[in-house]
Amino acid sequence: MEPSNQKNTKNLVKIFVFLICWSKVFSRTQEDDKVIKLPGQPNSPQVSQFSGYITVNKTHGRALFYWFFQSQSDSSKKPLLLWLNGGPGCSSIGYGAAVELGPLLVQNNGAGLDFNEYSWNNEANLLFLESPVGVGFSYTNTSSDLANLDDDFAAEDAYNFLVNWLERFPEFKNREFFISGESYAGHYVPQLAELVYNRNKDSKNYPYINLKGFVVGNPETNDYYDYKGILEYAWSHAILYDSEYQKAKQVCDFKLSNWSNACNDAMQVLWDKYNEIDIYNIYAPKCLVNSSSSSASDIVSRHDSSQIKALNYGFRRMKRIPGGYDPCYTAFTEEYFNRLDVQSALHANTEGSQARKKWKSCSDPVFRTYNYNVFSLLPVYERLIKVGLKIWIFSGDADGRVPVIGTRYCIEALNLTLKSPWHSWFHNHQVAGRVVEYEGLTFVTVRGAGHLVPLYKPSEGLALIRSFLTGEELPAHR
Repeated sequence: MEPSNQKNTKNLVKIFVFLICWSKVFSRTQEDDKVIKLPGQPNSPQVSQFSGYITVNKTHGRALFYWFFQSQSDSSKKPLLLWLNGGPGCSSIGYGAAVELGPLLVQNNGAGLDFNEYSWNNEANLLFLESPVGVGFSYTNTSSDLANLDDDFAAEDAYNFLVNWLERFPEFKNREFFISGESYAGHYVPQLAELVYNRNKDSKNYPYINLKGFVVGNPETNDYYDYKGILEYAWSHAILYDSEYQKAKQVCDFKLSNWSNACNDAMQVLWDKYNEIDIYNIYAPKCLVNSSSSSASDIVSRHDSSQIKALNYGFRRMKRIPGGYDPCYTAFTEEYFNRLDVQSALHANTEGSQARKKWKSCSDPVFRTYNYNVFSLLPVYERLIKVGLKIWIFSGDADGRVPVIGTRYCIEALNLTLKSPWHSWFHNHQVAGRVVEYEGLTFVTVRGAGHLVPLYKPSEGLALIRSFLTGEELPAHR
């Protein structure tokens, strides 16, 4: 048996190491977070980037990981744009940054990076956050945190991240600030915007953040309209047969968070159909290589309170590559971000009790334990529209998971005054989608894009965010 004095010595060493780790987290500077060059990064053009950890809760030992890119031009004048991916549990590093809208995209063999000429840092200083805790490189030293994750928890941590990140990057404290994201970030983004807005009114206790608005793509917004949209989209796009559609309409009440057995059985027919194709882009090839990816049928075999958003997880099957389309890119991003030289360059996996944990594009523990307790974001929209924030929603119209139909139902439910009727917008002399403007909200569709708009339509995605940030109208003519 080990003597007590040896045990005490070991415990003291552990505490000492822990304190050293946390002192490093607290004392890090902007310069410490500067990324000189990543393995496999092209030599030109130059990319100014930073990454590392921001503590959001000292008591629990909780820190969120970020990757930040300065704007390619006029960085001192361009706004700050935060991007969040959904899931919940999917990484903004692995999706938004590395395969969608960041300036450095992981190659289709995971060996290196390609420069993305359509990156949104053409228009903004671009900040990616792995949130909530447990996603990607973000961590907590208090395991019970993972059992308490919900929308409020995520919003509070994201707010604390912003406050502390702006302390490390004070030049952005007064900069115009916008929030963006997609999928389940349809919850994260408006809720964070509301929290920032409310805290801004309490100047005695909270610092001012110059929030101007937010934009969300293919966002989960209201469970009733979203699932109604899923069913109607599948039928209207020849995925479900008439009798299958009518049966689901008859037995399903999407206003309930717990579906009946009859509804589960009827919707299982739909999930089985989507198991044959890619629900996130119904016209794209299905991944036939990465069999470990969860399928729609596997995930939503039953619909209950713990699985109401389950189908949002598992959208890991698309990547844009030169000259084609690779729906199996997840293996490449996971190969790249699990390289020790990459993690070292990113200052990742260096702190906390889970240091050197395996990086995953989507976190099963977060997805499985997340508490889905917000049915509708429409009340949040109503409040934020009244206070004058700039709000856009965009929708890739080939997405079966959060279809354009459901999003239109959500917007119509707000009963906003029409400002500019539904009309086409153009890009490179072609119809790029449709746009409708209401008093307080603009809705834009992107023709032929799936769930991840910047992946499928990168040039159109850049045009869209440019219009949102600058106020220049999307072209209404060829």
